[in-house]
Amino acid sequence: MSRILVVDDEPDLRFILRRVFLRAGHEVSEAGDGAAALASVHASAPDLVVTDMMMPVMGGVELIRALRADPATAMIPILAVSGDAHLAVDADAALAKPYQCVEVLEVADSLLRKGRGTR
Repeated sequence: MSRILVVDDEPDLRFILRRVFLRAGHEVSEAGDGAAALASVHASAPDLVVTDMMMPVMGGVELIRALRADPATAMIPILAVSGDAHLAVDADAALAKPYQCVEVLEVADSLLRKGRGTR
């Protein structure tokens, strides 16, 4: 079982991703923006971060930059899911919205198999 942090300002999308990952046997936590995600990551590092790119307070671009800049979090795999997936320059993978849940799970599982420290 892996720990996945889902970051999106849309509660419905967080709910859907939570259900997908829980059904696959993962532990899931959620954050509504990048600032809350950073606090969550520092409290308990996840095995994977799945983040939207366009959010208030702190968007995905800033979140990814902050995670990559900190040696303690730099190697956490990141999957960006967004209508503007081209913004996900430093993410390990990106999917454009709308996406298929099976597609998100496949990419997430691939990133989890690669694990930390492979960036």
